[in-house]
Amino acid sequence: MITVTLYARSGCGLCDQAEADLEALQAEFPHRLVILDIEEDEGLLRDYGTKIPVIEVGPYRVEAPFDRQKLAMTLGAARDRAAQLEAAGDEVYQKKVERGQKITTVDRFFRWFSNHYMWAFNTFMFLYVGLAFLAPIMQHAGLTVPARINYSVYSFLCHQRAYRTWFLYGKQIAYPREAAGVEGLATYEEVIGLDPGDDVAARKFKGDENAGYKVALCQRDVAIYVAMLLFGLIFSVFKTKIKPLPVFAWFVVAVVPIGLDGFSQLFGELSQQMSFIPWEFSRESTPFLRNLTGFLFGFASAWLMYPYVEEAMVDTRKVLAVKFSALGEGDE
Repeated sequence: MITVTLYARSGCGLCDQAEADLEALQAEFPHRLVILDIEEDEGLLRDYGTKIPVIEVGPYRVEAPFDRQKLAMTLGAARDRAAQLEAAGDEVYQKKVERGQKITTVDRFFRWFSNHYMWAFNTFMFLYVGLAFLAPIMQHAGLTVPARINYSVYSFLCHQRAYRTWFLYGKQIAYPREAAGVEGLATYEEVIGLDPGDDVAARKFKGDENAGYKVALCQRDVAIYVAMLLFGLIFSVFKTKIKPLPVFAWFVVAVVPIGLDGFSQLFGELSQQMSFIPWEFSRESTPFLRNLTGFLFGFASAWLMYPYVEEAMVDTRKVLAVKFSALGEGDE
């Protein structure tokens, strides 16, 4: 038996007529009718709001206006196609039919995830940044073993150079290298006393009672993920009202600033290790620029990605809503 999906809404006269026409055609074209109220899903409301009633059956789709004759032709085409595929023993079709006859644990997970994915994303971002700040808190509290584990895990995800990282419980929140030329902050060399060209030492230094203890993520990474969390919270409220950021705008706003600020520091690092690179090309970014470019990158990247993720989740919710309804299970 073929499954017919009717996208409708309450108070829609054409939708009621389409349902009545389908009922009248039931004897000639046996089918299982699934009615989805587009007002129950913002994505469906956006996609079908001006087109209802819309009927989908197999690969065929009919949008208003249509009459009973057109519906009969569509149902007949879908029935004949299903019969041909069944007679031909099409394996892909057979597997699709088998999957459609039962609800699996994977189906239930994706139904939940497609409705709550932004909660999952935002929780992940919050924990990812929050646990990085937990490292200096534990170190300060004397919980050196769990703090060391925390730093070790994040070391695979971030360079953790002390001169490009936030500090807690110390004289300052940051200790930029002298080359950065930041006024009002004592330098990495002055307070910590390590060679600014020794990256290994900068990575290993977790802090002390004088300088405080560093966060397990660098300043730029913190800004990136905080910005993604901020946009995620905004997107959770407005969702379908926010369109994807154009790729060109994302490149200009996100990639160019962080690329220029980050890449330009490479010459400074190389000039300390390779004498043939002139020191005039040496440059060290500042905490402000790292945070600004990181924030722009994180916010713009989330703006680019999340609307597309929502589109994919709308399709997932639609497919699963049809399947669950057809098999006699309603919404969550």
